[in-house]
Amino acid sequence: MGLDDDRGQAEARLRELRRASIMHVDMDAFFVSVELRARPDLRGQPVIVGFPAERSVVLSASYEARRFGVKSAMPMAVAHRLCPQAVIIEPRHKLYYEVSGQLMGIFESITELVEPLSVDEAFLDVGGAIRRLGPPSDIGQLIRRRVASELGITASVGIAASKFVAKIASTRCKPDGLLLIRPEQTVPYLHSLPVNALWGVGGKTAEVLARMGIRTVADVAATPVSSLKKVLGATGEHVHRLSWGIDSRTVTPVRVEKSIGAEETFALDTADNALLHRELLRLSHRTAERLRASGLVARTVALKLRYADFSTVTRSRTVHTPLDSAQLIYAVAIQLLESLGSRPLMVRLVGVRAEQLEAAAQTSLQLSLDRRDDNWRAAEQALDKVAEKFGSKSVLPARLLEPGSGNP
Repeated sequence: MGLDDDRGQAEARLRELRRASIMHVDMDAFFVSVELRARPDLRGQPVIVGFPAERSVVLSASYEARRFGVKSAMPMAVAHRLCPQAVIIEPRHKLYYEVSGQLMGIFESITELVEPLSVDEAFLDVGGAIRRLGPPSDIGQLIRRRVASELGITASVGIAASKFVAKIASTRCKPDGLLLIRPEQTVPYLHSLPVNALWGVGGKTAEVLARMGIRTVADVAATPVSSLKKVLGATGEHVHRLSWGIDSRTVTPVRVEKSIGAEETFALDTADNALLHRELLRLSHRTAERLRASGLVARTVALKLRYADFSTVTRSRTVHTPLDSAQLIYAVAIQLLESLGSRPLMVRLVGVRAEQLEAAAQTSLQLSLDRRDDNWRAAEQALDKVAEKFGSKSVLPARLLEPGSGNP
């Protein structure tokens, strides 16, 4: 009976641990952290990753820069006014995706249940790894140690019984922390937070709720659902459920990206066709490079144009043969641009996106009748190898060289 009792207690302990086995793992200032591995002299200084053009946006900011009010997605012009002493580093997207792949590899060595949300964050369900690796808090610390030692960056880990609460926990322990919210702690913890901690409660919704005297999650929980639905519609029921920690969504593994693309905002609005064509070629190369790095091909190419008045148009075309070549993506993008006819306004932003993605290994890349298509693919694969060794700007198509310069 003693052995049976021990087993029973162990199983009960395991069930208890699995009640809070959902993690949200989020890198701290991911792009900046990756760049600082090569620039350790900048640690402790305000650093911004983004293009220096005023109409570009902040992609990532160090915590030192954030103290001045700099935030991701903020216009660079605003960031520069807030923190003129910040060091600006131009982004290296291919490097970030490489590190992201290594990061997801660490996650997948812990559990098969990994749901990436972006290049630097994911939900994990580690319930099946507890027998092997210990309690969820130990697994969270293991992940943080491996990310630090193998990738040279830091991660924050939130652990809870649901995705919603795990995400709150990771946000509240940043940077470089771990926070476990046990099931019995969930409601008291949530009710201590401001109302904007709830998913779906942004600035405007918070203002509406404030007019009702609702300023905390506890206030939402104490408000009848019918009253919330009157002012928020269907969102009212959603936020009420979250205020009680009710979130039944499971961690759903995601293996293939839905789309891959790139876009650029011009420093000055333009009507110059040559400039548009050159930028489309550049974006096609960035998109194709990411496709090949991910082992994917695309069946659809989409074009995005944003005009000076911020109105946006998109056009897409599905091709017969899946592609991962910049030249082929570019050719379709140009056709889509021409299909728009005369443009009513100058262009502010242009973008290229590859959609309907498939694993290249499972797809037959049939050769077209024009063997130049296959030649382009081979040439670009060679460029990938050069870029990997010497940097992404080492070799560029002649049309992408800066006018009047002898170097890329």
